[in-house]
Amino acid sequence: MNVKTNRIQSRDNDKLPVDLNELISAVQSLPPRYRTELEKPLNRVVEYTRRRRRILNLIQEALSQLRMDMKYMMFDLEATRRERDEYRDGIS
Repeated sequence: MNVKTNRIQSRDNDKLPVDLNELISAVQSLPPRYRTELEKPLNRVVEYTRRRRRILNLIQEALSQLRMDMKYMMFDLEATRRERDEYRDGIS
């Protein structure tokens, strides 16, 4: 069995989708003739899955940061409006 496929399963077994883990197990149980033929595309699928997960995590973090920034901006806007209204009331 290709060392890379063994490493894929043991390294991120819990981070990969269940279906993909099942596919890795199925490929590992194949005779060497078929297994070597399927290892390269399987490794690409695993890497694409990891890359998509990393991208999704980055997007989720960016959205969380954007939400937090919006809350701070709304707070600042409300404080600025209150200060403006207090200033107007003080002039009148």
